[in-house]
Amino acid sequence: MIMRHTIHIRGNSLKTKFALSTALLGLVVACSPAEAPNTQTAAPAPAASNTAQPAQTETQRLNAFFQEQYDLTLSRSPMTKSFLGIKDEDYGKWNNPSLGHSIENFNIQIAAYQKMLDEFDYDLLDANTQLSWRLAEYNAKRAERNLAYIDYNYPFHQMRGTHSQIPAFLINQHRITSQQDAKDYISRLVGTREYLGGNVQNARRRYENGIHPPAFVYGKVIDAAQNVINGAPFGGENDSPLLGDFKAKVAKLELDDAIKIALIAEAEAALLTSVAPAYEALIEEMQTQGQTAGDDDGVWKLPEGAAYYANRLQHMTTTDMTPTQIHDLGLAEVARLHDEMREIMSQVNFEGDLPAFMQFMRTDPQFYYPDTDEGRSAYMAEATRMIDVMRERLDEIFITKPKAEMIVKAVEPFREASAGKAFYQRPALDGSRPGTYYANLYKMESMPSYQMEALAYHEGIPGHHMQGSISQELQDIPMFRKFGRYTAYSEGWGLYSEFIPKEMGFYSDPYSDFGRLSMELWRAGRLVVDTGLHDKRWTRQQAIDYLVENTPNSVSDCTSAIERYIVMPGQATAYKIGMIKILDLRENARTSLGDKFDIREFHDVVLANGAVPLSVLEELVGEWVTAKQAG
Repeated sequence: MIMRHTIHIRGNSLKTKFALSTALLGLVVACSPAEAPNTQTAAPAPAASNTAQPAQTETQRLNAFFQEQYDLTLSRSPMTKSFLGIKDEDYGKWNNPSLGHSIENFNIQIAAYQKMLDEFDYDLLDANTQLSWRLAEYNAKRAERNLAYIDYNYPFHQMRGTHSQIPAFLINQHRITSQQDAKDYISRLVGTREYLGGNVQNARRRYENGIHPPAFVYGKVIDAAQNVINGAPFGGENDSPLLGDFKAKVAKLELDDAIKIALIAEAEAALLTSVAPAYEALIEEMQTQGQTAGDDDGVWKLPEGAAYYANRLQHMTTTDMTPTQIHDLGLAEVARLHDEMREIMSQVNFEGDLPAFMQFMRTDPQFYYPDTDEGRSAYMAEATRMIDVMRERLDEIFITKPKAEMIVKAVEPFREASAGKAFYQRPALDGSRPGTYYANLYKMESMPSYQMEALAYHEGIPGHHMQGSISQELQDIPMFRKFGRYTAYSEGWGLYSEFIPKEMGFYSDPYSDFGRLSMELWRAGRLVVDTGLHDKRWTRQQAIDYLVENTPNSVSDCTSAIERYIVMPGQATAYKIGMIKILDLRENARTSLGDKFDIREFHDVVLANGAVPLSVLEELVGEWVTAKQAG
């Protein structure tokens, strides 16, 4: 058995007050694609009849309340509607970027929690709805904590920001299947000036209050912004990303050519009069801020930075682990994984020490696809094949499986230089868009072939696609649970999903198994460098050097990673902490149940309730074990 470090979750545990549901007994959970929420005005109530209507149960009342609150939240986010596949009067709008609107969102959630406490009785709910209550309570308390730091994140950085969100959203989320959809796309182009401008105001306000990223970030944001307004109609022979996308979508419509030409002309005008000025204003603001931004990298530099970082760790890990505990855990895990890598060295008869072996894996051409269009196509094809093979074997270890389709796609050129190594986008709720595993093939030296298996399993199947799709396909749970977000749970599952195939006989090539270990090592190193940067005041270069010395990843890979952790404090710690907790729970259950342990049932307990904090997951697994022991 692989020895791992146990994660003990401290703080106020959520007392279990309900009996185990049949879903947790390992029975098949019926899953079918959920319908989009009805955001239309309700029809007039029918005339009263003499037939008495049965009173609603407390469960029905609370679930109706949850739906009302979800619809209210959804009505305030046109972009979320589009993500869910909903087309209504808001299809041509952006979200409201103002600080006041964001504060209202927090207050609405907190007020809803208070109303739930005042008007509903927990003890009258069924088991599933009691779990919904507890998650709503957890979310509201988390919102209260986060409200104190509402102005602390960086609106623009190289990983994400409105400057890259706008083209990514329009290209990937805004579907055009009618002339009105095209008009709505143009409306969003026109609205870019106000939407991006509002976010620039947010960045300016935070900068004036001492909350801004280090200087190196600004040049990257400027480059990414310039990429959006390069090409026609801004200048140049080739179409800009947005004009090219709009033309391609309109070309597929069954409309007269004259109408298509008119729509394209409107889009070009909007790009020139709204999008270009908005991005030029952003670039000017970034240039101004960049001239005086300092080189301190960690959030310790911010007002009340230590408290902010503690809150970020609690938010991301759903535990009360301190920075020191997380740092020490990372050091121990790095040492353990180094030992497992030395076993791989022995299998392949490598002569030399571990640093020499890492250098070999980092530089030998046999492990890298050519940095050409052909090499990129070959990588995509092989990643797709790996996922297809895994899909065929899911019945061996899973009961509930996703119905949504999944594709593999290269990160688009306009954002590949600054985007992460790989990421996943959930499918549309209505099935109009598949789940997507994005592979960043900008630099093939950052995508070695020996890491392909682990990466495909993490982002695709049985990783994020499986967890996210199952969650939103679940029946008889409120919408807020279908799209619940707890980073330690989702990324912990993703990292755990890299390990599961090892037990199924995958990673038969020792070098591929080394790739699996290197990916886990990468996440262990994150525990060290994230806390190093934001708690121990490491410099950017110190953190880069640590990853270069302790992982087989390229210098450019390590550099990009550290720059990510600088602008997204705490997020990277969730992966390893979540994985360790899932493995701990699994091995404890196996020990307690002996021959009664069923890996398929265990995975159903983990997945078939949607995303939950680690403390809640521990309770759910514990109740399943108790029920199994009782027969």
